[in-house]
Amino acid sequence: MQDLPNLFLIGPMGAGKSTIGRLLAAELSRQFFDSDHAIQDRCGADIPWIFDVEGEQGFRLREIHMIDELTRLSPVVVATGGGAVLCEENRRALRERGTVVYLLTTVDQQLKRTAKDRNRPLLQCANREQVLNDMFAQRDPLYRATSDIAVRTDRRSPRAVVNEILRRVHRLVDPLEPSSSPHSAGPLNHNKVSQ
Repeated sequence: MQDLPNLFLIGPMGAGKSTIGRLLAAELSRQFFDSDHAIQDRCGADIPWIFDVEGEQGFRLREIHMIDELTRLSPVVVATGGGAVLCEENRRALRERGTVVYLLTTVDQQLKRTAKDRNRPLLQCANREQVLNDMFAQRDPLYRATSDIAVRTDRRSPRAVVNEILRRVHRLVDPLEPSSSPHSAGPLNHNKVSQ
């Protein structure tokens, strides 16, 4: 069996990218990076401050540079910010430098998981549900177009999600690898979403 490529996690805020990314990295004995945390570490300020001072455009420019830098490392697991796919440079870097996993979750789950989080500038508004629905409508096609596989995270343990990602990535790397799972048999359709 071949070595696994870099793994890049994309998806909406609250999908579990950081939690699942840390578990994946530990399982694979790789370094883990969260692009949002790396941006904060680099500039010494939190994301709400960056948004306040530089605006979303300023943050996105920092994000382009950070994703370019992180995707050039190997072997790594990288969790991206929810809006990373808005920029074509990011989508290209992710697609060309590793396997991209779209972590899907419902808006309902996002609302629950981000309810007390004050570190998400785009959700500091009166109608968080509408904002999340609008972001999903805009970003879901970009997540799907960028990803190699898509995996649902709602109502599943992070460990179950990690196991499924590893099984499906192994199938991408070596389609003839024997598998004990009936769900991974047959050809892989990267647009197919696991339940």
